[in-house]
Amino acid sequence: MALVRILVDGYSLLHNWPELAAGRARHSAAARDELITQLTRYQDACGTPVTVFFDGSGKFKRGSPDEFARRVEVIYSGGGQTADDLIERAAFRFRDYGEVQVVTDDSAVRDLVISLGGSVAGCDNFIRAMAGAAAELNEDLTNHNRRERKQFHRPLIS
Repeated sequence: MALVRILVDGYSLLHNWPELAAGRARHSAAARDELITQLTRYQDACGTPVTVFFDGSGKFKRGSPDEFARRVEVIYSGGGQTADDLIERAAFRFRDYGEVQVVTDDSAVRDLVISLGGSVAGCDNFIRAMAGAAAELNEDLTNHNRRERKQFHRPLIS
């Protein structure tokens, strides 16, 4: 089955990635925004849609103008729910459309997703996968630019 979506436990990933938004609190808007930026780049590189979930309970400002320009879906849990609850529900609903990959270090969520036929990536492994995808994309761009420059390179006439 094809991978149809990547579901990310946002705070789980943030807590395992101290280099991201260094010097910022892990629950800060700046850290969340930097994570969303990195996930957007990864989605662009891999082509699989990404949804990131945060525990929210309505305490975060929603509806900022740049939020609507994002291609990564960002979901905050409401009162009486957790991000884990929403991830589990999404994994259940997507199972008829193909395989989902969940990024989390929460063992209960991991077990449920696997029982639903999804795959799970630990946060450290996913961070390495993101770095690898970024490096591969940069290499592809470098090679493409090199080919384009060669196309217009003309030998000097002496």
